[in-house]
Amino acid sequence: MMRLTVRTTRRCELVDITDQVAGAVKKSGVTEGILLVYCPHTTAGITINENADPSVSLDITMKTGKIIDRRDPDYRHGEGNSDGHVKSSLVGASETLVIENGEPVLGTWQGIFFTEFDGPRTRSVFLKIIPG
Repeated sequence: MMRLTVRTTRRCELVDITDQVAGAVKKSGVTEGILLVYCPHTTAGITINENADPSVSLDITMKTGKIIDRRDPDYRHGEGNSDGHVKSSLVGASETLVIENGEPVLGTWQGIFFTEFDGPRTRSVFLKIIPG
């Protein structure tokens, strides 16, 4: 298993980790197989979305912030990050990709994002590369 470190700078943001993940796959030497990208944090996640236009990431953080409001008085979790837990559950903790020709298979406009919902922080992402 490989570990990536991701440093976030805002409370909510999407960090494009596509190049880091692709570099780790290349370093592994695996040319065909499966890649699991996993986030072990309860207020963060992993998603695949468009990385060609940065406004997509901004739209995602803006819209999730409106739908899941940090100031909602109904939260029972008392740490002030309940919205981050809800957002993380909706985004999910992992993505699975196919490795072909030594690279993760992604669509033309797709990238792999670490989603931060309780930053800024230094976080970990784990990669499991399975030859096949």
